[in-house]
This record gives sequence, structure tokens and C-alpha cells, in this order.
Amino acid sequence: MAIFGFKKRKDEKLEQEAQSAKSSTRDGIREPRTIVKKGLVQAKALPTKISVPMIKEGNASSSASVIIRPRVTEKSGVLSQSGTYTFEVVRSANKNSVSKAFSALYKVKPVKIAMINTPIKNVFVKGRRGSVAGIRKAVITLKKGDKIEFI
Repeated sequence: MAIFGFKKRKDEKLEQEAQSAKSSTRDGIREPRTIVKKGLVQAKALPTKISVPMIKEGNASSSASVIIRPRVTEKSGVLSQSGTYTFEVVRSANKNSVSKAFSALYKVKPVKIAMINTPIKNVFVKGRRGSVAGIRKAVITLKKGDKIEFI
């Protein structure tokens, strides 16, 4: 296809993008850019200097990442009528971090938190070996009269 000049145009575009990437610095911090290399689009390049804003401890966005999702089962449905709710949490979560995340998300202070680890289980299904993922659960009890809606 070099007859029609397609290859030449692609090479020129690559050179222009490389030059613009060199010139686009702001206060010594390079902007993240999409890298195009021989017709393939790759991931964005990381900036050379990273300035991360400090997140306060009470912020909902930082602490809410501890809670993954509510655990909706028959047992948890029965328990939720009495003010006890079950959530899946990250492996590194502890009772204090779950309490902060729960109060930030639902604006309700928990009375009691129980943590449960379910181990990874090896299974054999249809002639193949596999495993069922283990999870960490938090069973959160609220005081009488408090309710949350998580649907």
C-alpha cells in the first residue's frame, strides 16, 4: 500500500504525536496520554510526577471501598428483619474499618460487628478440578429501630 501513501501518512502522524508529547508538560508534570504505536492503541502512559490529594479518614469514598456488596441470601434476609445485616468485605478489612465504612455509607452507627472468613474450597465438577472462592463477611448489628435500604 505504499503506492497510495497510506504508510507514509501513518509514520508522519506518529512523529507528530511524539513531538506533541514532548512539548506538553505543565510544571514538570507530564499529562497521561494514549500511546499509539504502529496502528495499535495501548494503555495510557503514567505521568512522571504524581500528585495524589490526601483523603481524610471520614470520607465516604475512601472508607466505602472496604465494603464490596451486601450478601443477599435466605439467612441474611431473615436476619435483616431483626436488624442484622450481612456484607462481603475485602480480605484486609477489620472491625474498625468496616464500622467507619458502614457509618459513612448508610449514616447509621453499628452496635456490633462479627467478622467471618470462609475458606477457599476445592471442588470437582464435570470431571474438572476447580475451586470456589473464599470470602470475608461482616455481620453488622444495628440498634433496635434502625434500618437501612441497600437495594
